[in-house]
Amino acid sequence: MQSISAAFRARPLARAFTSRPVDGFVGAVGNTPLIRLKKLSEQTGCNIVAKSELQNPGGSVKDRAALGVVTDAEKRGLLKPGGTVVEGTAGNTGIGLAHVCRARGYRCVIFMPNTQSQEKIDLLRMLGAEVHPVPAVAYEHPQNYNHQARDFAKTLPNAIWTDQFDNTANADAHYRTTGPEIWEQTEGKVDAFICATGTGGTLAGIGRALKERSDGKTQVWLADPPGSVLYSYISSGGKLTERSGGSITEGIGQGRITNNLGTFVKSIDGALSIPDEKSIAMLYDLLDTEGLYLGASSALNVVAVFELAKKLGPGKTIATILCDGAYRYQSRLFSKKWLQAKGLESAIPEHLRKYAVLD
Repeated sequence: MQSISAAFRARPLARAFTSRPVDGFVGAVGNTPLIRLKKLSEQTGCNIVAKSELQNPGGSVKDRAALGVVTDAEKRGLLKPGGTVVEGTAGNTGIGLAHVCRARGYRCVIFMPNTQSQEKIDLLRMLGAEVHPVPAVAYEHPQNYNHQARDFAKTLPNAIWTDQFDNTANADAHYRTTGPEIWEQTEGKVDAFICATGTGGTLAGIGRALKERSDGKTQVWLADPPGSVLYSYISSGGKLTERSGGSITEGIGQGRITNNLGTFVKSIDGALSIPDEKSIAMLYDLLDTEGLYLGASSALNVVAVFELAKKLGPGKTIATILCDGAYRYQSRLFSKKWLQAKGLESAIPEHLRKYAVLD
C-alpha cells in the first residue's frame, strides 16, 4: 500500500478541482487543502500536515465559525432579514462575520481590544463593519470587549450577539466540517492533532470528530502561547491559575475554560507551551523553506506539531491548522523596529533576517 508521504509526493503540480461552482462567499467556506510540510516531515520521520485555513475566502479559519454561528441563529429564528450581528472579537472572527453579513444582507458591529493590528481594523471597516476598539481588560471586567458587544446587542431590535467564545455552534461548525475533512484527506490515518485555542471551537470540534472516527485512537493536544493558562490547566489535571504575561500571537490563548472548549476539554491528551521565540523563528523558516507566508498563531501551531512529532516518534501522521496568513500582521512581524522592541530579533536565525524588510 502506498504510504501517505509517497501519495503526497506523487500528486501532480496542479491541485484537482474538488467541486462544481459554489454559491457565493458562503459556499466557498471550507474544503481547504491539507499541506504536507516537507522539511519538518523529513526531520522527524513523520508526516506533518497542516490544514490551510488561510485559503478560506475570508482568509482565515474563523470563516467557519462565523458562518456556523450566523446560520445557527437563522435556523433558530433569532436573526431575521435586515438584522444586526454583533460580536466581540480579536479580529479574524469579525472579518469572517463581516464577509458573511455582506453576503447575507446583515449589519455587522464589532467590538475588539485596541491591541489588535491596524491591518485587521482597516479591513473590517473596508468590509462595511462598524468597529469599536476598546481597552483590553480581563474577561472578568465589565468593560471587556465581549461584554460590551453583548450589552450593545441588547439595545437593538432584530440583533444577535454571536458570542463566539461560549456559543457552541462555533465548535459544531468544526465538528461537522473541518474534522471530517482532515479525516478524509489523511484517509483515516491521522495519529494526532494539535493546535492553539482562543475560543476553543477549532480544537474542540476537530478533536471530537477525530476521536469519534478513530474510536479514540487519535491523540488530540493543545498548544498554548505565553500568557495563557490552558497549558497549566491541562498539565495540572484541571487547576486554573491567574493569567499573567502576554504573547505576540493574536486571537489565541485564554484565561478560562470557554463553553466551546468545555465540550471537549476532558478528552484532551496533553498540552505544549510554545514560547514566542520559537514561533517567530518558525514563521521566518516556513517562509524561507516552504514559501508559506503565515501569521504568528499559524507558526506557533507548526512549532507545536513539530514538537509533538518528536515526542510521539517516527511513522506518525500529525495534523495542525494554518489559521491565517501574515498579510494582516506584516507591519509588525516583518518590522525590524518591532522585532527589536519585543526582544525577538535575535530569535530569528541570521540568514533569515533578510525577510524583515520593514523599518
